[in-house]
Amino acid sequence: MRASDAERERIAETLRDAVAEGRLDMEEFEQRLEAAYKARTHGELEPLVRDLPAPGTAGPAAPVARRTEDETEVHWPSRIGHPPTSKGGFALWGGFHRKGNWTVAKKFTAFAMWGGGDIDLREARFEDRETVIRLFTIMGGIGVTVPPELNVQVKGFGIMGGVGGSKANGEGTPGSPHVTIVAFALMGGVGVDRKLRRVHKERLRLEKREEKGRKELG
Repeated sequence: MRASDAERERIAETLRDAVAEGRLDMEEFEQRLEAAYKARTHGELEPLVRDLPAPGTAGPAAPVARRTEDETEVHWPSRIGHPPTSKGGFALWGGFHRKGNWTVAKKFTAFAMWGGGDIDLREARFEDRETVIRLFTIMGGIGVTVPPELNVQVKGFGIMGGVGGSKANGEGTPGSPHVTIVAFALMGGVGVDRKLRRVHKERLRLEKREEKGRKELG
């Protein structure tokens, strides 16, 4: 029997609930969602949710708590008050990277000379609510990436170089740490940019894919 648009949307909603509950990983969710919007018959739709509980009912497995970091809003209390995993970075004819689930010391200092550094705070945790990041470059460069939810203030200047970060200045969401970035660049550069966290990018990509699927169905 031919499937209707409403039936395809019902299957899609069941899949969204399943990925939110941790029953499907993101890759499997994307595969099933794409198949749901392409399905033409009930026989193609039913296998996509056969191993999932019906909406509003409990499955046989123990409930899986949704990770706080999967929410749209960052849960700052869980991100603040951890022992630091790094107090600084150094690059001389080379580079350093600080990214992922690392913990920023309340006073973090980085130096780059004839080299570069990459500091990503989008998934980082913090030792203290007040954090100072000091950056120094001589004929080198350091880039800092911060999420939209973080309270950031950028200060600094350059000599035959530059410090860019005025667009990154601004308040974050309630409870956000206050991060002050103090930078000096001599014949080099320091740049601070705001970029979306990975979970936001994934959601935007899924929304675009779902919208594309609806348009293809007419």
